[in-house]
Amino acid sequence: MMKILVVGGGGREHAIASALRRTSEAEIFSVMSKKNPGIARLATEMCLATETDLTRIEAFAGKTGVTHAIIGPEAPLEAGVVDRLSAAGIECVGPTKNAARIETDKAFCRNLMTNYKIDGNPDYRVFHDTSEAIAFVKDHEGDLAVKPIGLTGGKGVRIMGEQVDQAGAIAYIREVNGGVVLEERLQGEEFTLQAFVDGFHIVPMPLVQDHKRAGEGDTGPNTGGMGSYSMPDHMLPFVSGKDHTRALSIMASVVAALKKEGHPFKGILYGQFMNTAKGPKVIEFNARFGDPEAMNVLTLLSSDFSKVVTGITEGTLTATDVVFEKAATVCKYLVPDGYPQAALSGRPLVTGKKGNALLYYANVEEREGKLYTLTSRTLAFVGKADTLPEAEQIAEKAASAVMGDVFHRSDIGTQALLDQRIAHMKELR
Repeated sequence: MMKILVVGGGGREHAIASALRRTSEAEIFSVMSKKNPGIARLATEMCLATETDLTRIEAFAGKTGVTHAIIGPEAPLEAGVVDRLSAAGIECVGPTKNAARIETDKAFCRNLMTNYKIDGNPDYRVFHDTSEAIAFVKDHEGDLAVKPIGLTGGKGVRIMGEQVDQAGAIAYIREVNGGVVLEERLQGEEFTLQAFVDGFHIVPMPLVQDHKRAGEGDTGPNTGGMGSYSMPDHMLPFVSGKDHTRALSIMASVVAALKKEGHPFKGILYGQFMNTAKGPKVIEFNARFGDPEAMNVLTLLSSDFSKVVTGITEGTLTATDVVFEKAATVCKYLVPDGYPQAALSGRPLVTGKKGNALLYYANVEEREGKLYTLTSRTLAFVGKADTLPEAEQIAEKAASAVMGDVFHRSDIGTQALLDQRIAHMKELR
């Protein structure tokens, strides 16, 4: 029996552990900074430690005799956890520190795409000097996306004309006080394409659309993601077959470029794309599963996840190793009141009848059998059904039944919101 270490303690990692338990006979071990009630119930043994504490992670892996590890969050990847565990003989689903720069260093990502003439790059400029970046903004005609070069937890981008004006963009550059990438503002519809990668081969997962804004109708501040949905055919109605092929080709080109650079990518490559009038453009790449998108695709995974892990780590992954159920999914996150600016922590919450929904725990504390909010997204419900409306209703009923100082977006996965996306894409094209 395989012993697999899951690093991370959020909703994404609960989905990873759940998929391992549901599809395989692997024994699960966990390192997480806070005790996730869902993961704790699935794991044979767990270690509560900061997820960038490489010494403790390596020691726990050695003590438990795990043979493989799946890295959930980006921070331990940036810290070099894969390099450390690999040196100790543990095979990892996750890229090395250098390969993870495709996510952790936005300047590296853009320059790599430019150097290898990879399709989908927007117009951009990299600045390491604050005054030079501000001068560029003042002289530039048109809106820009302001992106700190390093990690931002999915919350650090400011879009001119949407979230800030020119003065706000300049103020944000001063606030960041470091390197930024200034990019053309892309217009279109976002979609997420994730893929399993073994260093050579790339096997795509169903398309997903995430919802970053906190409020109904895509209003309010950006978050780590309030929820997401996927369709029964694994596509999205505003993404054509040609768009999908082009996006997958871009990702394959990135994998090939990283290999040529001497940093083969093994793990999960997440491509966030803007489907524009001229086709898919790359918003960013992540070097791990998305959160919440992992909950959509892993809920659908029907093949043995442990065999996928082996295929990735051994460089033998094939499309036949990966099978997803043909069903729709809708994921809705419950978050504390005040999130993301001033989340109310320590507040009790009670889950009601969840029906057929799947429950994934995230940033929540369990004390004496009772749940309490912390400072980030609390828990998520995923509905799975033959159609999107059915899946949405399953997720919505479960989310609406939760009692406490929390809220969720009831519009995620609704036909009305999907129709808006389709209409918007038709207007652009």
